[in-house]
Amino acid sequence: MRREGPGTAGAPGVDTIPAASGARETLRTEFEFELPRGYVDESGTVHRRGAMRLATARDELVPLRDVRVRENPAYLSVVLLGRVITRLGTLGDVHDGTVESMFASDLAFLQDFYRQINAEGHTRAAVACPHCEQSFEVELAGSRLGES
Repeated sequence: MRREGPGTAGAPGVDTIPAASGARETLRTEFEFELPRGYVDESGTVHRRGAMRLATARDELVPLRDVRVRENPAYLSVVLLGRVITRLGTLGDVHDGTVESMFASDLAFLQDFYRQINAEGHTRAAVACPHCEQSFEVELAGSRLGES
């Protein structure tokens, strides 16, 4: 499997996989996001834009051995998100300590985002208008809440 980018060879976030027909099939493995509030680092810089990669089975299994998760199962999402967030603003490293210092609204956003990309394989969500009940899709990645 060769790592390739979204739409172009060499860019991160897309794996190129040989398909049965001999053609190459692409699989998007990294998704960009923008936090509703943003992570504030120790110097006061706010980091909002980031990227998350698809989780592997290992990503979901390793945190189960973590003593913090054993003592408090709610900590699982913090450890898991610390493993799959590949980039956040200008931070050099994103880890579970970063995630546990985020605002609750950003943590909830990332939990939903994780579920969306890992369960559905994309960042679109089906929604319905509360007034007319018309169904449509919204894009969750890369935009602020309330923006289209």
